[in-house]
Amino acid sequence: MPEAVGPTVRRIRADEARAIRRLRLDALLDPAADVAFLETRAQAEQRDDAFWVDRAVSGSGSAAVAQFVADAGDRLVGTVTVLRPDPGARDYFGRPNPDGRAQMVAVFVTEDHRGAGLLGELFAAGEEWAAGLGSHEFSLDTHVRNMRAQQAYRKLAYEPTGRTIHGPIGLEIEMLKRMDASHSSLAT
Repeated sequence: MPEAVGPTVRRIRADEARAIRRLRLDALLDPAADVAFLETRAQAEQRDDAFWVDRAVSGSGSAAVAQFVADAGDRLVGTVTVLRPDPGARDYFGRPNPDGRAQMVAVFVTEDHRGAGLLGELFAAGEEWAAGLGSHEFSLDTHVRNMRAQQAYRKLAYEPTGRTIHGPIGLEIEMLKRMDASHSSLAT
């Protein structure tokens, strides 16, 4: 009997605006959405088609942002977006970005695909892309009450930095993963 093949992790394509809209709306139904995302489902539903087209186009071909998805064939079942702001540019919380740091945002895996390593595959794809562009640190922010996410990120070698920020949905902790000096593997 052939072994079941899981979802394929790849960069989003420019023509997948509807698919990423559907995945985002699914993410915003998650029980932890209120401590995981900076928007509500109602806000996302109000965004016009041009917003989703722009998101797909920029996530598929920009050198400043890349969206990676897990494609199960009939639907997208996971995503991570990687931001590479210019050194010193301000991030989504207004903090200056350190030189070489990439930010992992908009992380989601559907409930039926959790626990099988898919999150690690998504992060590995995003980290590899950013490392190829010279990033040596990877950060993310997670709400202090989002313990499920914190646990998952720790398994991927992201550690709390001790820095916190008051964001639009409450207190967030910063987590960080550093690339080793050889740039050939990732280390904490």
